[in-house]
Amino acid sequence: MVNGTNGHTRRTLLGAFAATSVIAAPTYSHAFGFLRGAGDVRRVRMYNGRTGEAINTIYWVEGNYMKEALNEINHFMRDWRNDQVKAIDTRTIDIAAAAHNLLDTTEPYMLISGYRSPETNAMLRARSSGVAKNSRHLKGEANDLRLKSRSVNQMYRAASAVAAGGVGRYTSSNFVHMDCGPVRSWGV
Repeated sequence: MVNGTNGHTRRTLLGAFAATSVIAAPTYSHAFGFLRGAGDVRRVRMYNGRTGEAINTIYWVEGNYMKEALNEINHFMRDWRNDQVKAIDTRTIDIAAAAHNLLDTTEPYMLISGYRSPETNAMLRARSSGVAKNSRHLKGEANDLRLKSRSVNQMYRAASAVAAGGVGRYTSSNFVHMDCGPVRSWGV
């Protein structure tokens, strides 16, 4: 049944109600279990210092991704330089959420970089040798994140413990790269 005024289905509204009734997402001691569905909800908390935007949303409930929440995440993680939006791979979102839970903090991540358009990636590559030509950012499969309350090493260890993709440590720039590609790690 669709509500004619806002287009939300009853199932969507019930899912949103269930999500808002959760007081706090549980903290998991083993990230692998989290990615395999050990939890009832998954949440993403981030802010973007460049746009001033923030997001704090439950995007997965009882084994189902919430389309509206994913759309919000996609928009939030867009290329802020030209407002281009790309669907962010849900595995990338899951890795960041699992690492965040392992860090046992409610502080939102600061998003340094999510999706990058080809133009933005080429511009950044011209400025830095640390930007890959075929970056996973181009595919919506990576994000670069920072936390004030946790060190780069702490974030790197948490993301590595998830063992679900690539993790790069950028200590001098104070951020950690997380992607859903092959399991690998780099950086000092």
